[in-house]
Amino acid sequence: MLNLLFPKVCAGCKGQLLMGESVLCLECIHSLPMASFHKTESDMLKDKFYGRFLVKNATALIYFQKRGLTQELLHNLKYRGKKEISSFFGKWLGAELAENHHYKAIEMVIPVPLHQQKLKKRGFNQVEGFGKEIALALNVPYRDDILIKISKTGSQVFKTRILRFEAEEVFSIQNLEAIKNKHVLLVDDIITTGATLEKCALQLLKGKNVCVSIATIAVA
Repeated sequence: MLNLLFPKVCAGCKGQLLMGESVLCLECIHSLPMASFHKTESDMLKDKFYGRFLVKNATALIYFQKRGLTQELLHNLKYRGKKEISSFFGKWLGAELAENHHYKAIEMVIPVPLHQQKLKKRGFNQVEGFGKEIALALNVPYRDDILIKISKTGSQVFKTRILRFEAEEVFSIQNLEAIKNKHVLLVDDIITTGATLEKCALQLLKGKNVCVSIATIAVA
């Protein structure tokens, strides 16, 4: 009865979901531009951070395309409150990473944090569901009390690469003992220049004998 009154629709094309479909219809799933660096064991994404910080492994599930399906999905997630999109991609990637020998050594999943003001306004961190599902698949703790954002900045989307790198430090770290001697997986929704992930990773690497890998939903 609920399905008749409030039919579930695809987060991508807005078409009605069929039985067995969840969040995305099969047509949209097959239309996604897959990246999946963990499957090809490509270092292309890892090389994005060469000379900036030491990253053990790096992967993204899909490629971001402007004015396309991936942009619609991320906008639905970040600005229209469709939190289930985050969990959907977390379950997907988590299942694949659990079978990948490079990621079986992960001991903790840590999200890129939001500033408290933005978190209060939005009501959720868009990467939370993604990170929690990956942590569940890898059977490791999800910790959102390690990294904190200590100053509010505007959207990074329209800033130049130079301005992003010249921006003052906006992240800090706490509970360093919790990550001591650990291989942590830093998760975010999208990689553009990689500046945000770099700042977060440099904070994590302040921990003793910490190893950092990266996983995101999308990469530009």
